[in-house]
Amino acid sequence: MEQIYHLKKNKAIIFKKMGDRFVTQTGKIKKTTIYDLAELTGVSASAVSAILNGTWEKRRISKKLADRVTKIAEEQGYALNRQASLLRSKKSNVIGMLIPKYDNRYFGSIAERFEEMARERNMLPIITCTRRDPKLELEAARIMLSWQVDWIVATGTTFPDKITELCRQAGVPVINLDLPGTLAPSVISDNYTGAKKLTENILAQSTSRYGTPAPLYFIGGRKTDHNTAERLRGFIDAHAALGLSVPEENLLISGYSLGSIARTLQDAFDNGEIHLPGIFVNSTISLEGVVRWLAQHGLTDKNQPPLGCFDWDPFASLLGHNISLVRQDVPAMLDAVFNIIDTGEASSGTVEIPTILVEK
Repeated sequence: MEQIYHLKKNKAIIFKKMGDRFVTQTGKIKKTTIYDLAELTGVSASAVSAILNGTWEKRRISKKLADRVTKIAEEQGYALNRQASLLRSKKSNVIGMLIPKYDNRYFGSIAERFEEMARERNMLPIITCTRRDPKLELEAARIMLSWQVDWIVATGTTFPDKITELCRQAGVPVINLDLPGTLAPSVISDNYTGAKKLTENILAQSTSRYGTPAPLYFIGGRKTDHNTAERLRGFIDAHAALGLSVPEENLLISGYSLGSIARTLQDAFDNGEIHLPGIFVNSTISLEGVVRWLAQHGLTDKNQPPLGCFDWDPFASLLGHNISLVRQDVPAMLDAVFNIIDTGEASSGTVEIPTILVEK
C-alpha cells in the first residue's frame, strides 16, 4: 500500500494506492507545540517559551539563539496561543491609550511615539480617539479593560480620576498624560513656566513694535482644564512682572474648537475698533481659528500683531511675522511614562516636563 501526502490549510490529503486506483482521505495535521520546537532546536521548552513571548533577554538567552528558534518556529507554522499565555502569566502584554484628537501635531506625535516605545517592549499598543467626550472616554476604558490590557495611558482626558477609579476595580493601573489626576501618576508639561516665557516673548515684541507695553489677549482653552489654568497663571504673572494687570475682557477662554474661537473673536471685536497689542493662543487647535479671523480683517503679513502659541507645528512658523511657539517635549514625556511602566511604580504624583520656546 502506498501513501502520498499533500498539505492544504492545516489538513493532510492522503492518497492511498489500492490495487490500480487511488483512494483519498483527509485528516488534520497535529499542531506544532513548544515541546516539538524544543526537540527540533535542542533547547529546553522553557527557553523556547521565553523566546516566543519576548522575555528571552531576562533569561540571558543570546540573540543568535533567539533568532534561530524564532525562525524555526515560523517555518513550522507555530502560532503563540495568546489566551493560554495570558492565563499562565496573568499578563496580556497589551497596553491601551485614550487620546482626545488625532488631527493635531502634539497628540499625533504622542500616539506615534507611544506605539514605537510599546513595540520596543514587545507590547501591543491599542489607541482610541475620544474627542474630549467624558462618556466616550469611560466607554473606551471599559472596552480596553474587557480586552485585559495591562496598563491604560489616559491622555488629555476630561475627568482622569473617574477613569482611574474604573480601572482600579479591574486591578489595572493608569497613567495620566497631558492632563493630571489625583489618583494615579501624571506626566504633564510645565505649563506655567512655558506660558510665562512665551508671554514675556510676546510682550517684548509688542513693546518693540508699539513703544509701550500693553496687556495681551489670551485666546482659547477651557477654564476647567488644569493646563489652561496653569498657562493663564503664567500669562498673568508675566504681565505683573512689568506692572501690568490683565483686564477680564482680554481673557477669551471659551473652548478650543474653530467654531468657538470664531464666535468669541466676533463677539469681542467685530462691533468696534480692533487694537491687538499681541495674542497668546492656547493650542494650535485654536490657532487655526485665530489666523482665519486675522486674515478676514486684513491683519496679515506686516499688519499681523505679535503672536504666540502654546503648542507647536512646523508649519505654524510660515503663518506670518512675529510668531513664537512653545513646543512640548513629547519624547521626554513618553520616556517618563514608560519609566513608570518599566519599574511598575504607579503611586500618584505629578512629573512636569520642561517645554521648549521656538522663535521665528
